[in-house]
Amino acid sequence: MQKMENSSEIVSFVLSAYGNVGELKYLYFVIILFWYLSICVANTVLIVVIRVDIQLHEPMYILLCNLCVNEINISTSLYPLLLSQMFSDRHEVTVPWCFLQMCFMYTSAPAEFCSLAAMSYDRYISICHPLRYNVIMNTERVFFMILLVWIYSFLSVILSFSFVFSLKFCGNNIENVYCDHQLLIRLSCSLSFHSFISDIFFVFVSIFIPFNLISVSYVKILAICRKTSRENKQKAVTTCTPQLVSVSNLFVGCIFQSIDSSVIVAQLPHEVNIILSIYLFICQPMLTPFLYGFNLPKIRQSCKRGLVNITINIS
Repeated sequence: MQKMENSSEIVSFVLSAYGNVGELKYLYFVIILFWYLSICVANTVLIVVIRVDIQLHEPMYILLCNLCVNEINISTSLYPLLLSQMFSDRHEVTVPWCFLQMCFMYTSAPAEFCSLAAMSYDRYISICHPLRYNVIMNTERVFFMILLVWIYSFLSVILSFSFVFSLKFCGNNIENVYCDHQLLIRLSCSLSFHSFISDIFFVFVSIFIPFNLISVSYVKILAICRKTSRENKQKAVTTCTPQLVSVSNLFVGCIFQSIDSSVIVAQLPHEVNIILSIYLFICQPMLTPFLYGFNLPKIRQSCKRGLVNITINIS
C-alpha cells in the first residue's frame, strides 16, 4: 500500500523489515513455528504439572503459573504475525490489528516485571518470616496479587499509549517486523512532547517501580541469609536464582531494545537488528519454564513422577 497524502486514508501499515528472503522463507517459517510451539508446550507443561500435583499448590508455584501464562501471551503477541508474514509479498497489517498487537506486547512487559516482583515478595516472606508465611501468603491474597498484576499492567499501557490510537498518520512504513509504538509515533503527522512523556511514564511504572520492589526484597533476603545456617543459605540460593536470572535477562533485552533505536544500529547487519529487536520474545518465554522446571527440586521431582506414571499406564 502506498503512502497516502490524506492521513485519514491510511488503513494498514507495511512492515518493511521483512524484505525479500526468497526461498529462505520456508526455512524461517519452520524455525519460527518450531520455536513458538516449543514455547507454548514448555510453559503449558509446567502449568499442567503444577495444576495436577497437589504438592505444588503453594503460593510460589501459583505465581509461577501466572508467569508462564504471560510467557505464552508474549509469544502469541509476536509469533503468529511473523508466521503470517513469511508468505506475504506486501507485509501489510491493518491499523486495528497493529494496535491490538501493540497492546498485547506492551501489556506483557509490566506483567513480566510485576510477576517477578510478586514472586520476589513471596520469597522474602518465606525466608524472612517463615512462621507467618501461611498467614500472609494465603490463597486469597495470592490470587489478589495476580489480579493486581494484570490490572496494573493493563492500566500502565492504557495510560501510556492511549494517545497513539487517536494519532493521524502521514506514512505507513514501519521499519520492523512488528508494530513498534516508537516507529508508529514517528509516522504521525505531528510529533508531540506527549510521546516522550509517555515513554518515560511507561518505563517508570512498568520497569522502575517493579524493579525497586524486587531489589528491596532481595536486599532483605541477603541480609537475613548472612545470619542463618549454611543449609538455609543454600535453600535461599536455590529458590531465588531463577528469578535473578530472569530479571537479568529482562534487562539485557531492555538494553538491546534501547540499542535498537540508536545510531549504532546503522552499523549492524539487518539480521542482527531484527534479532536485537525481538531478543526478549526469543529468549525470555523459553528461559522461564526451563529455569524453574529443571532448577526447582519439587517441580523436577513432580515431572519425574509424572513420566513414571505415564510409562506405567502405557505399559
